[in-house]
Amino acid sequence: MRAMILAAGRGERMRPLTDHTPKPLLMVGGKPLIVWHIERLARAGFTELVINHAHLGQQIEAALRDGAQWQVHIRYSAEPQALETAGGIANALSLLGDEPFLVVNGDVFTDIDYASLHLPAGKLAHLVMVDNPPQHASGDFGLENGLVLESAGHRLTFSGVGVYHPVLFESVPPGQAAKLAPLLKAAMQQQRVTGQHHLGLWHDIGTPERLDQLDHWLHKKTNQGE
Repeated sequence: MRAMILAAGRGERMRPLTDHTPKPLLMVGGKPLIVWHIERLARAGFTELVINHAHLGQQIEAALRDGAQWQVHIRYSAEPQALETAGGIANALSLLGDEPFLVVNGDVFTDIDYASLHLPAGKLAHLVMVDNPPQHASGDFGLENGLVLESAGHRLTFSGVGVYHPVLFESVPPGQAAKLAPLLKAAMQQQRVTGQHHLGLWHDIGTPERLDQLDHWLHKKTNQGE
């Protein structure tokens, strides 16, 4: 299975940090945020990676190159303007192939076991859900009996990590901006979206404050020899 890291966001809430540095290259725990993803994907056995980019994207290519230093092969999907999540994925389908693939938001930090994720037969998406963080207390979707539902009594937050079938994106023309949520909701109506509840580490790195908090935690953990 191939994997894609979403790295095309402008990072408006991270300004001024992202005025001259793309969000995925912001340092946390002594290395760029996106490198944490690459290392974890490599350990999970993913060797073919696709990274999309827009804002200051050439910096990302210059920093990561072909991925050889992590024993992976990276290909890039450049977007003149950010195409949002579904648009970015649809634009990269020629690099992702015809089989289900893993997608990871570049601005989360997590210990999700990527090697354990798969797409059940006949489904279009499998989402990793997490407990609602303070900044998103209302959650996104429900999870009942292994199915992700648009409406449910108890809602969880989509982690930004999922496995998708290319068919989910067939209605999105390459190069056109499109959001992911409408595609997922349509698939949920057909009961073709499964999910799981991750109870481990997960951080949404959406603001400079949350970046600083994670950086402090990682350095403390390193100093303690964990």
